[in-house]
Parts: sequence; C-alpha cells; structure tokens
Amino acid sequence: MTGATGQIGSELVPALQKRYGAENVVAAGHSRKPTGGPELSLQLDVCDASAIGGAVQKYEIDTIFHLAALLSVVAEENPQLAWRVNMDGLFNVLEVCREQGCALFFPSSIGAFGASTPPENTPQETIQRPETIYGICKVSGELLCDYYHTRYGVDARGVRFPGLISYLTVPGGGTTDYAVEIFSAALRENTYVCFLKEGTRLDMMYMDDAVRAAIELMEAPAESLQHRNAYNLSAFCAAPEDFAAAIQEELPGFLIGYRDDPLRQKIADSWPRHIDDSAARRDWGWRERYDLSATVKAMLAGLSEKLKLDLKSHR
Repeated sequence: MTGATGQIGSELVPALQKRYGAENVVAAGHSRKPTGGPELSLQLDVCDASAIGGAVQKYEIDTIFHLAALLSVVAEENPQLAWRVNMDGLFNVLEVCREQGCALFFPSSIGAFGASTPPENTPQETIQRPETIYGICKVSGELLCDYYHTRYGVDARGVRFPGLISYLTVPGGGTTDYAVEIFSAALRENTYVCFLKEGTRLDMMYMDDAVRAAIELMEAPAESLQHRNAYNLSAFCAAPEDFAAAIQEELPGFLIGYRDDPLRQKIADSWPRHIDDSAARRDWGWRERYDLSATVKAMLAGLSEKLKLDLKSHR
C-alpha cells in the first residue's frame, strides 16, 4: 500500500492486516513518521518507478492499494507537484502492475466531476469536466486505469469516494475536512466556525464504510464488474448544518458559525450534491452501514477516547 499513513491508509492497513495477516501487508509511505497511523514497512517515493518495482519484487506483491496523492486544497496550492505525485505516481504503479502482474486499487473521488455534471443523482457515466488539478488528476487516473485494463489486462479497480470522515488522523488538506474538524471543535470548545457555507450539501462516508468498500471491491468476482474504474460511492448526503444538528442531539450546547473560504467553497460548489451509486450496489453488493446519526455517534465516542475527554461531561 502506498500512502499508508494517510487518512485512508491509516485505517485500511490494519483492516487488511487483520483480514490477511500482518506479514502479508506491506505499508509504504513517503515519510517514516506516521501521525497516528501504522508503522511503515518501507519508505517509498511513488515518483521513483524503480523503487516501486523493487519493492514489489522484494516482497512478492500481488495487489497494490495505491493511495499516495495530494488532496484537493493542497493540490491547488501546488499544481505542478500534484501532477507529479498524483499522475506520474499512478503511471509508475500501473507500469509495475503491467510488468509484474499485480492487481490495483485506485481511489478516485467526487472531485472527478465538475460544475457541468448533473448535481443531483449524478449518474455513473456522465460528463466529467473538473475545474481543479486534483479533479483533473482523478478523471485522468480513471481513464488511465481503464486503458491499462483493456490494453494490458491489468486488474485495476476503483471507486469515487465522497468526503471521508475519520478521527484517527488529522485532516490532510481536503475540501470536506470540516466534517472531521467539527467533532474535535465540538468536544474541545463546544463551537465550530465552518469554512463552507450553510446549505453546501455533499456526499459523505464514515471511514469504516470506506475501508470495507475498498476490500469488498477488490474481492468481488471480476465477471460481475461492469465498470471497474471508478464506481460512484455514497453513504449519506449532508450540509454543515446537518452535522451541527446531529451533534446537538448528543451535545445540546454546541454552536456552529460560518466564515468565508473562497477556494474551498469554489471547489465544493463544483462537486455534485448527491451521486447515484446504484451500479456499485448492483455489481458487487455495496451497502453502507453508517448514516449521519451513526457517524456522529462514532466520531464523538472515538474522539473523546483519543483526546481523553469525558463525553458525558459535555451533555
């Protein structure tokens, strides 16, 4: 797994270790200093193709979960670096998969869509004209993975993740980071000032569901997959005020405010409000387990334990 200490990798690595055995999961990252995530098996720069190939040979890898990437806001601040990491890195991984017969999981995103995409019940196959370098890399990555499957037979599969919510790692520069920050602010200060406007509805998902989705897709029979790259995926749709209302059910004194963040708001406004994930439900049996209420309860419980705060004292 590349990007093993990132938001997804920090929880996907232990899930894979539990399922397949710790000795069968190789966690690779650019830094050897994980912040709450798993210990790295090796340090790896995805822009170094020979290093990827060498690691695959050394550890006899048969499947790569390629998670190394710059997220939306960080990518906009350095588009050139974003292209090198997000696209050159993916190309290097795909070449290794072609040469050494590895299967590949590549996470795309609702960021692969744009303002001209139908915003409600966004179809599995629709117009994709993203307006950010992050989105351009994601839609390009989807096409590249499809090409390597049809041209070379690489077993490449992926999903379009919505905003992901987790308490294990700190936010990493994404447009939906408010849906993580809001919980620690609620527990520590009983208030939060959101960088997205009230009414900004986006698809969201609790990390447990995201991890399970990645594993289930990679284990699905190949003959059942009509799309491969990249399946629309959603769990629930929510705006900042919906999170606030659900938190207030648990912490009655919680208050939310709003501030202007033009970059994040512009990105969020270009994304769909809600996507149609019926193809994933049909082809490989996708079903979410966490709705908004269950996510809020899990986040508050998990964060209060992590931060050593008494959740009951806030009620």
